Amino acid sequence: MLIVGLTGNIGSGKSTIASVFQCLHIPVYHADAEAKKMYLQEDVLNRTLSIAGDQILDHNGQLDLQALGQLAFADPRILNALNRMIHPLVQTDFREWTLRQSHSPYVIQEAAIIFEHGLRQEYDRVIHVSCPEAVAIERIEKRDHLSRKMIRQRLMFQMSDKEKAHLADFVILNDGTTLVIPQVLEIHQTLTT
Repeated sequence: MLIVGLTGNIGSGKSTIASVFQCLHIPVYHADAEAKKMYLQEDVLNRTLSIAGDQILDHNGQLDLQALGQLAFADPRILNALNRMIHPLVQTDFREWTLRQSHSPYVIQEAAIIFEHGLRQEYDRVIHVSCPEAVAIERIEKRDHLSRKMIRQRLMFQMSDKEKAHLADFVILNDGTTLVIPQVLEIHQTLTT
């Protein structure tokens, strides 16, 4: 079974592409969603509070993921400390999840920062979802209701689209006009033959 990474910058449409692969009955592990769940575990939350402080809690004393994101992307030291804590947990969970998917010819881990964290060697193949920055910013504004300043701040922590495309085995163009299903089907055929 092949281990495939699916990456792309914020707003590139990784989740949309992942859902197409899921329609082909390929198991997809959504790293960001799993990380958000892990932050709610007591031990992880306590470690998060020791890194970021209690300003990331809402008025009920619950973790406010939006506040955590704003703080982390405003302070590279906090972001790096959080990443060093959460990424090993996510990768361990992904490996355990992969063992339960032995029926599939390949599995996909959807993760935004595969190259940035030196995780390329964890995958047999990597697919990059490419998108013009202007399109990505527009998508993020609609989806997350973030200001352009906050979006650009988050993009600064990611490699350029061009760099990721160069490092990937496959590139899917998801610019809003190019059809993505034929691109996915071609990659699927390559990965299953």
